[in-house]
Amino acid sequence: MSVAGHHGPDEELLRVIAETAADLAADAARVERMRNEIEEGFDLLRGTEKAVSVFGSARARPDHPHYRLARRIGSGLAEAGFTVITGGGPGVMEAANRGAVEVGGTSVGLGIELPHEQGLNEYVDLALDFRYFFARKLMFVRYASAFVVLPGGFGTLDELFEALTLVQTGKIHDFPVILAGSDYWRGLVEWIRDRPREHGYIAPDDLDLVTVSDDADEIVALVQAGWERQRTHEESPDTV
Repeated sequence: MSVAGHHGPDEELLRVIAETAADLAADAARVERMRNEIEEGFDLLRGTEKAVSVFGSARARPDHPHYRLARRIGSGLAEAGFTVITGGGPGVMEAANRGAVEVGGTSVGLGIELPHEQGLNEYVDLALDFRYFFARKLMFVRYASAFVVLPGGFGTLDELFEALTLVQTGKIHDFPVILAGSDYWRGLVEWIRDRPREHGYIAPDDLDLVTVSDDADEIVALVQAGWERQRTHEESPDTV
């Protein structure tokens, strides 16, 4: 959805344009802005070695069970020494950031310029607003040891399936993808099992790439175990 009369950076990037001299110059400037944005993200998060990206709906209110679960997860991750990275917005993102801050942990918010749901929540220690989705997504994966995905909408599903694709294709290794909230995710997991897997479009063991849990302590333990496997993988003499 776009604001009438205004084209945002991502919208401009995706538009088909004629290759006039002015358009080519605009593309060169756009590429430079993308590079700067990526470098800003690297500078902000440099040195972050133990972190988890937490996703979920911006619309969950503080009295909602999903908000409360995200808050517990944020606290548990921070107590285990993980930096909590979210999209920096309200709802589930705010809850995870809040949980981390409340126990003295580090809370990161990577915002995105959108017509709706703008603004970083008050529980963010380190913050950066992005113009381009792909640059922001890079930070979520590059600096995280796991994804914890709480109930959410299209944006949450986008991050979930992108992460699963990266794990499935070997772009990232020993990377836990955890779905928090079994009631919400049950139908999706059953559909993946009964449709893509049944038709042979994914391997039988691809469902093992995702874990479903309702327990914040178990989720933290799964994240920790994944982080330890990653360290072993990196230290292996066979690792290229």
